[in-house]
Amino acid sequence: MRSYLLRFFLLLFLLRSVQVSGAQTQPAQNPPTLPTGGVPAPPANQLAQKPGVQLITLDEAIQRALDHNHNLLAARTTIQQSEAEEVTANLRPSPVLVSDAIFLPVFQPSNFSRDYIDSTAQFDMGLSYLFERGKKRQHRLDAARDVTAVTRAQITDAERGLTYSVASQFINVEMAESTLELANADLKSFQDTLDISEARYKAGDIGLDDLLKMKLQFLQYETDVAQAKLARAQGLSDLRQLMGYESVSADFDVASSFDYVPMNGGVDDLQAAALKNRPDLQAAQLGVRAANSQLQLQKAIAKKDVTGGVNYTHLLYLNDISLFVAVPLPIFDRNQGEIKRAGFAITQAQEQQLYASGQVLTDVRDAFEGWQANNDVVGLYRSGYLDDAQQSRDITDYAYKRGAASLLDFLDAERSYRATQLGYRQALASYLLAVEQLREAVGTRSLP
Repeated sequence: MRSYLLRFFLLLFLLRSVQVSGAQTQPAQNPPTLPTGGVPAPPANQLAQKPGVQLITLDEAIQRALDHNHNLLAARTTIQQSEAEEVTANLRPSPVLVSDAIFLPVFQPSNFSRDYIDSTAQFDMGLSYLFERGKKRQHRLDAARDVTAVTRAQITDAERGLTYSVASQFINVEMAESTLELANADLKSFQDTLDISEARYKAGDIGLDDLLKMKLQFLQYETDVAQAKLARAQGLSDLRQLMGYESVSADFDVASSFDYVPMNGGVDDLQAAALKNRPDLQAAQLGVRAANSQLQLQKAIAKKDVTGGVNYTHLLYLNDISLFVAVPLPIFDRNQGEIKRAGFAITQAQEQQLYASGQVLTDVRDAFEGWQANNDVVGLYRSGYLDDAQQSRDITDYAYKRGAASLLDFLDAERSYRATQLGYRQALASYLLAVEQLREAVGTRSLP
């Protein structure tokens, strides 16, 4: 019992020593300065100090992707293709020129003479033109323009998806770099403790078993550094591909603090904004308009066109002019099937619009719930747990280096600190991703 009391009072003394004489200990052993919320200030980007490194912000990364991403550039050509179809839809029918020569003595060339041509051969030349009825050309043009409008909205929606992909990958790189900085800091701190442990082992203060356990734990920190480096390198490579591989040099880095940014807003306001901004909903609405244009076009096609022509004939010594008109009789074919199909297509487009509208509201609701949940998790870390983990590690480290704490206590405090820091970074990344999902769901980066 006496030994337990002695250890208890010794720990109390050490705790008091850490609080009073913190300014005399090594800087790496002091608790970090905490901003509002109890979150350690994010370390500065180490690559920002290196000359020649191209730093890219999130907005710049998104703009580069919108300008240079090859999949998006390929998709944008569908707009130009659709505009070319507008030109085709607006073309008028071309006149038809017909000419013939009959009763020529091809197989009896000896009969071929001027008298034969004047008395027996016949020559015709005619010109005909198709007169479209029902304003078919205007309806074709309207239908083509409506298809182009739908295509533009679909491309805008593709830009929305690409923006989210870039932002998500950007956050992944931020998290990888933050994790790498944490791993390097933990490795350096643990290396200092390991050096002291080796000195204590040589002095006979600790046994070989404790030293070996320290070295095995050191392997974990070395592994953390290697994995974080790999995650960072792969993240930057994937981000470069999204931005357009040729648009950015291989030696680039993200410029960001990877920190918590509070956001306010109600779900009703976000849903109202989404109904105005979501390009996929706009595409569905324009699809209804395009379907109506197709119905009007099919009704116009049901009206039969008139073909008129004039024909010149040379026979014997006579020169004649003939006029003719051809009008199909709509007895059987009145384009009934296409008109009926176009009517069902309108119903289909209307149902798709209703589904798109519900999907927009659902996306915003789901994204908002995800943002709230992640915001609460980040709030828990910022409420003091990070500070507690830091102080617990510093106290245990201080006590272990002076022989007042066991190796198991020290390793447990190290693991708790590492797990808490990694957990916070993962929670922060999830929160930032939830914000990006909310922006994608609303359809704009400027949330209300």
